Amino acid sequence: MSVHIRAENLSVEFPIYNASHRSLKKAIISASTGGRIASDASHRVSVRAIDGLNLDIRPGDRIGLLGHNGAGKTTLLRVLSGVYPPSSGSLSVQGRVVALTDIALGIDGESTGFENIVLRGVIMGLTPREIAEKMDEIAEFSELGEYLNMPVRTYSSGMQLRLAFSVSTCMSADIVLMDEWLSVGDAQFNAKASQRLESIVAKSSILVIASHDRGTVERLCNRTLTLEHGRVVEQT
Repeated sequence: MSVHIRAENLSVEFPIYNASHRSLKKAIISASTGGRIASDASHRVSVRAIDGLNLDIRPGDRIGLLGHNGAGKTTLLRVLSGVYPPSSGSLSVQGRVVALTDIALGIDGESTGFENIVLRGVIMGLTPREIAEKMDEIAEFSELGEYLNMPVRTYSSGMQLRLAFSVSTCMSADIVLMDEWLSVGDAQFNAKASQRLESIVAKSSILVIASHDRGTVERLCNRTLTLEHGRVVEQT
């Protein structure tokens, strides 16, 4: 299997229901920093968050996504991870993907830490066997101890992030998708988390990271794509 990400004329649109079509309101919205505003033959308003992207990302590529808020960076990561389906065009993603974009997705406050490890693992596409094999490692890395037997609603926000991070980074992958370089917990845990991230990135074949920090992008990436209104406006 050849690890790659390929997109041809890829677009993603979100319909806006009960939207007003008044020209002034449309003009104001269109001038904002989000995706392009359009309407179809039925006069339904939609936001085109990704607009005709063409990508060819191969093994060894480290891609940094740049652009202002609303440029389409996070949406693109979510499309690549399978969260959003393309509205049109084609997308091929070959290889095992770890998406560090919504690491708290699937965390349930009423379930225990151990139960949430299973829930988050399932969302990540892990098999029950893989989750069982990783359970002790995840528990140890999280440093949550007996709290893993308690409902997550009893955790502090920092503890919840540590749990989510520990599960989300428990396996290596061919393709790593990241929305900013993650910072988790106190200084000691964050140092350990950064080491794990560095290891995952080093072992991956492809990295795609969205960031506002050019220093991070320059340190990690060999290519950059600058997005604006869902389109690539500059490549380096």
